[in-house]
Amino acid sequence: MNKLTTSPQRVAIEDGLKHIYLCEQEDRQPTIQSLAGVLQITLDEAANLIAELAEHKLLQLGNDAPHLTPAGQEYAVHIVRAHRLWERYLADKTGFTETEWHDLADRYEHTLSPAEIEALSAKLGHPTYDPHGDPIPTTDGEMVTHGGQPLTSLSSGQSGRIVHLEDEPALVYAQLIAEGLYVGMDVHLTETSSQRIRFRAAGEEHILAPIVAANISVLPLPEAESVETSPTDLLAQLKPGQSGKVVNISPLCRGPERRRLMDLGILPGTVITAEIKSPSGDPTAYNVRGSLIALRREQANYINITTLEETRQ
Repeated sequence: MNKLTTSPQRVAIEDGLKHIYLCEQEDRQPTIQSLAGVLQITLDEAANLIAELAEHKLLQLGNDAPHLTPAGQEYAVHIVRAHRLWERYLADKTGFTETEWHDLADRYEHTLSPAEIEALSAKLGHPTYDPHGDPIPTTDGEMVTHGGQPLTSLSSGQSGRIVHLEDEPALVYAQLIAEGLYVGMDVHLTETSSQRIRFRAAGEEHILAPIVAANISVLPLPEAESVETSPTDLLAQLKPGQSGKVVNISPLCRGPERRRLMDLGILPGTVITAEIKSPSGDPTAYNVRGSLIALRREQANYINITTLEETRQ
């Protein structure tokens, strides 16, 4: 890996390498314009950066488009691997929200040495995908792609499993998160047109503009594999005296928050009874395995249940 003199110079070079690498992976042609747009620099600055990458022998300038040299490819893999592993870490081990992962990883990817990246990978159990479904390259640059296709390519009546949510642009990603969508979720398409894509997931109906839905990649499910479309209730909906059986904790609940709920005994099959609401209505005390536990509405909304018919009198 080339040793570069200043921190801003290093960040610019690494960001440039990452952009060109991702373009090559997606069979897109990197250009001065695309580099300037992604790095938010002028065209002159982008042209100078390309020249600098070539000077460091990280880039080969061809007649059609620049191409990474073997050294440039190795360096770019290091940055992409660091970025996606760090996003995985933020998702699994911290309380940062989905909309924060990308920007934080953009910063930390420049600070990790190869040894630190390997230690991080080992700590996470050597994951192959980041939380968005993007493949995490090995040190040799090998990746297992998700193999998905845009949700918009499915026909009405088809089902699929989400394998990737595109996290750029940030505004579109924020909309997908607000819809409660996540990698691994099963969806069933009920309407597709040039105006809207309508589908059901986890018992809820979603309607997206096609340009937004195209940022969701899915693997089509066999016709024999049905998608659960019946709605589940949320723990927060229970009234005092009502009980429910835990179906699962939403995958949107991650990191320490998820571990805490599981440590409290909130696992699939556990029966929970709402006992006492605070005067303000939040939090509520629940009976979980014989213990009273106070949960905020925000936490209780992560817990999917089936409401039991029998209610304490």
